[in-house]
Amino acid sequence: MKKIIKLLIVAASLLVGSATLAAVEPGKDYKLLNPAQPASGTKIEVLEFFFYGCSHCFHLHPKLTEWEKTMPKDVELIYVPTIYRDSMEPLARAYYALESMGQDRQLHDALYRAMNVDNVDLHDEANISDFVATKGVDRAKFSAAYNSFSMQSKVTRAKQMIRSYGISGTPTLVVDGKYLVSELQPEELIRVLKEVIVKARKEHKK
Repeated sequence: MKKIIKLLIVAASLLVGSATLAAVEPGKDYKLLNPAQPASGTKIEVLEFFFYGCSHCFHLHPKLTEWEKTMPKDVELIYVPTIYRDSMEPLARAYYALESMGQDRQLHDALYRAMNVDNVDLHDEANISDFVATKGVDRAKFSAAYNSFSMQSKVTRAKQMIRSYGISGTPTLVVDGKYLVSELQPEELIRVLKEVIVKARKEHKK
């Protein structure tokens, strides 16, 4: 009897281990971009296409932030605000303005909470300026960054990326311009992300 119980325990542990190590599958867990897009540098690039008003992005955000704190040193995480229509552009501009001021990460949580919990109207420059000012951002500097000459090129680039990467919803992660991960629950998305990064790392070594 003891021998049978021991064998059952071993079998159960093997099943758990195989589930944990189950390889991700193209078409099921991720998609391959065709054509692949050029990555930005020597590190493995992870792009998150997001929108502050997206509830799914809001729920992923804590998990992605937690992962970012321990992500491998050869990986970089880059946020790309998604713009499908004109009404989404002000928050994209807000992200890039705060990024240029070095305050994008500082305000990331607050903007998500404002849109998804507190129902703050952040659909135009005036309301966004009022909001970030309450968080300690210099209103004049923010306005200058929001309306700067370089801002339009950043917005145009984001729109081009959405088209060239075939982004149809948020949140969507793209690893190294090749692997697209989306439409998964936060925990599962992070699991797939980690395994896809391993695949991308092997590609880098070739």
